[in-house]
Amino acid sequence: MLPFPEVIRIFRVLVVAVLLLLPVSATTAGAAPTVPDWSSAWTTSLYRTDKLIGPHWQETGFADHTLRQVVRVSRGGIAARLVLSNRFGTSPLRITGANLARSGGAAAVVPETVRPLTFGHAQAFDVAPGTEVVSDPVVLPVAAFDALAITLYLAEAIGPVTQHTQASRTAYRAVGDHRADSTGAAFTETTRSWYYLSRIDVANLVPGPAGIVAFGDSITAGVGSTVDTDNRFPDELAERLAAHGTPRAVLNAGIGGNRVTVDSTWLGDSALRRFRRDVLDRSGVSTVIILEGINDIGLSSGAPEVGEPAVPVDAETLIAGHRDLIGQARAAGLRVIGATLLPMKGSPYYSAATEAERTAVNRWIRTSGEYDVVIDFDLAVADPADPQRLADAYDSGDHLHPSDAGYTAMAAAAAAVDLG
Repeated sequence: MLPFPEVIRIFRVLVVAVLLLLPVSATTAGAAPTVPDWSSAWTTSLYRTDKLIGPHWQETGFADHTLRQVVRVSRGGIAARLVLSNRFGTSPLRITGANLARSGGAAAVVPETVRPLTFGHAQAFDVAPGTEVVSDPVVLPVAAFDALAITLYLAEAIGPVTQHTQASRTAYRAVGDHRADSTGAAFTETTRSWYYLSRIDVANLVPGPAGIVAFGDSITAGVGSTVDTDNRFPDELAERLAAHGTPRAVLNAGIGGNRVTVDSTWLGDSALRRFRRDVLDRSGVSTVIILEGINDIGLSSGAPEVGEPAVPVDAETLIAGHRDLIGQARAAGLRVIGATLLPMKGSPYYSAATEAERTAVNRWIRTSGEYDVVIDFDLAVADPADPQRLADAYDSGDHLHPSDAGYTAMAAAAAAVDLG
């Protein structure tokens, strides 16, 4: 007779094998999942930007290139599937082949975990402009906080590219088809953006606790944290919840420079415009944390160095935008948590006028009662001797974005409230 653990292992393998025979419920992201229970374990917010600083592959795309990208999931499951996006493309995204594996560090992968990715059971496929596609289920059990490597080979150039910049993660590129390269030696080009990746879902036989979406700007995205260490505040929150015995997926929907009320070709669609696709269309979530508005205030006079025009936004307009987001979340049955705006003294955003706007918005968030719960990030990271400024230990150096320690303090403040 087989030992009981081996029986369980074989049973799980058989269940996952059955998953592979089940049709995916839809070919577009956000559709109802098939059984067993599929839920999002990692996401990012995608957009097109035409103003990037440093190495990037945005406009030209990829031609005879292999792209390897690493993400860390905050929930485990018995199988996985990948969602790829060409939402902002103007021509079909042609993928010649792809695979999924556990990361071996940097551009390396763990060889025995490499699994081919297929879409509609095809290894080569197109993603039409403006759409997303869901892969077939992959037999690769994953645990919470596993780092996964997604490798895409693109034979033909397309552009512009649907991407997420300021990822605080290194992406790798090699010339030629290097899907089989497990060492990562061929991947000599790097950048810090994600390309085409929209989300990773995992399957479980029994539904787990509903996830949380952290919705915001560069502070949610993790700018100022150490690259490749997953020290953004949503990552830290997921780790803290797991350590406390209440594990939940925490999904990052932050975009650097994003604003509540203003659309931008540089900084993405406004929070009001993107809230549905980045929050309401995510599967298996029940709570959203909203940390948005510092860029509406700070960029009211524009950013001439990158051609961003002035769009004045006062506290009343910003509060009205928050009310709109609250209404959207409540209509979808989500618990909606408001977070106060962090200190910014010493940054280019700061002036007496902008500080007055930040203070007014924070007062409303704290006292209006319109959010279900409030997380006081402002209080958590402010310098007690000068509350308009980030505490030195929590300042990444630009007086706007937290350091790793600052993001840890934010996660502690978030874990201390009722997340629903």
